[in-house]
Amino acid sequence: MINKKLIFISLFSLSSISLMVACNKDFLDQSTTGLLTEEQAQSKKGAQQFLIGSYAALKGSGWEGGGSNWVYGSIVGGEANKGSDAGDQANIVPIQQYVPLPTNNYFNIKWQALYEGIARTNSTIRILNNLTTNDITDADKTQMIAEARFLRGYYHFEAKKMWNKIPYVDETINISNLKVPNTTDAWPLIMEDLDFARKNLLVDPGAVGRINKWGADAMYAKALLFQGKYTEARPIFTDIIQNGRTSGNLKYALAPAFHDLFNADRETDPAVRAETVFAFEASINDGSGGANANYDHILNFPYNGGPGGCCGFFQPSFEFVNSFRTNALGLPLLDGSYNVGTNQVKNDMGLEATDPFTTDQGNLDPRLDWTVGRRGIPYLDWGPHPGKSWIRDQGNGGPYAPKKMAYYKAQERKQTDVTNWTSGLTSTNYKILRFADVLLMAAEAEIDGGGSLEKAREYVNLVRARAAKPGTEVPDADANYVIGLYNTPWVDAATAKAAVRFERKLELGMEGHRFFDLVRWGIADVALNAFLNYEKPKLSAGYGSATFVKGKNEYFPIPQTQIDLHSSGGASTLEQNPGY
Repeated sequence: MINKKLIFISLFSLSSISLMVACNKDFLDQSTTGLLTEEQAQSKKGAQQFLIGSYAALKGSGWEGGGSNWVYGSIVGGEANKGSDAGDQANIVPIQQYVPLPTNNYFNIKWQALYEGIARTNSTIRILNNLTTNDITDADKTQMIAEARFLRGYYHFEAKKMWNKIPYVDETINISNLKVPNTTDAWPLIMEDLDFARKNLLVDPGAVGRINKWGADAMYAKALLFQGKYTEARPIFTDIIQNGRTSGNLKYALAPAFHDLFNADRETDPAVRAETVFAFEASINDGSGGANANYDHILNFPYNGGPGGCCGFFQPSFEFVNSFRTNALGLPLLDGSYNVGTNQVKNDMGLEATDPFTTDQGNLDPRLDWTVGRRGIPYLDWGPHPGKSWIRDQGNGGPYAPKKMAYYKAQERKQTDVTNWTSGLTSTNYKILRFADVLLMAAEAEIDGGGSLEKAREYVNLVRARAAKPGTEVPDADANYVIGLYNTPWVDAATAKAAVRFERKLELGMEGHRFFDLVRWGIADVALNAFLNYEKPKLSAGYGSATFVKGKNEYFPIPQTQIDLHSSGGASTLEQNPGY
């Protein structure tokens, strides 16, 4: 059984010590509830317990409010569609069709999950600020406050990505009346939290899972990119790449093999761990009934076979799969021709599992088959993907299955929780920030922040060189995997930018980043309408008449439930986003 340790005690200690920190369902309108209150937690141990609760909120809430953003980042970003059949989790349909409503409960659950995390960090900070006991040193107090402020900044950052117009809530707000307006830009306060964290956190906090100085630097620099401040971000990324170390004091590095990052048996190996900058540390078979597992992806396994036993969601899109086509030099087709003619990856759409099928014989980036399950290709150690028999409804979701977060057959009951209704609760960590992401963001900062196109090319080639190394195994021995480096200098910033952006799509695909990247680059309308023009004819049932509307769909609607909860005298302190 797996029982990963986060900070001082396992995540399950939240329930074993009866700690419930601000577990409300109405944003932040209720006082702290549970058997352990802030007043009772006036000790170092009590503050630690509240801090653990702050970390535990990283997993979010179910699949609607999960921390991996597979709905909001990947589906809305065109990497995948809802999948399954039309009626199951129907609230995702209008989200993927870019016609979301404020009354869609997915948004309310996501909002609650993020502001629950914020409430826990604020409780932690209040306890530490008011602590008068002699059982904690000033250094320990500063470290814990820095961790809590990092998490508070991160949760607000996630909310900012989702809704833009958000209320910023700190520890000074009266918890009995939290009708905080969202009319003031939250960026300065988010940056203040992250900056405090990076200037006060330890380089080595002494426990896996705790944020360190370098992880806070990386999140701070990432937040700068979201504000277009590439010049400010560039030296921070450079410092991380040259000097950064993990919480276990390992120098940050790419894992030896791409697929090791998503294999629970390997992700704790020091060489693999060196790529993790910040992650939600999942735990299974710990007595929590799966509450501490990677619950976010519980729906995202093949239907009617293979791992998980459920449920056929999060099916990779045709357009995303085609993106892994490479030319004779092993480079991606940056001109978009991957969606044209024979460049399109051959698939078994419309074929029964018993019908003859020959897999694609063209050049492909091997990361495709560690990210996507497709017919005839080994699905880890479950045997070849059989096609339609593992797909709930091809007409609704297409022929592909998600693979990145799937577990091996040999890991069932060892790296999966056996105490819940499904075997799909895994111990696989969700990597919020990994070193490949840092390298690619650093490449962006070199291009747009007054740096060197050659340095940007170097960073991208590091990621591609790792992808070209099969390690001890390849996804399919018969496939024609051809991946090469950019051996010719990029002639201009536009060429460099196109290569970096496409590399993020290939390397970080299905990890919840794509939509937010497109928005921050200012190209979401162009990229996603092009995606829809290609995808809709293939999956008309799933996409209908979907169109991305510039000036509206870059952000999601503020949940109507929250607007109503923050109303007084007929007016709400929360303003709705434009277009909703």
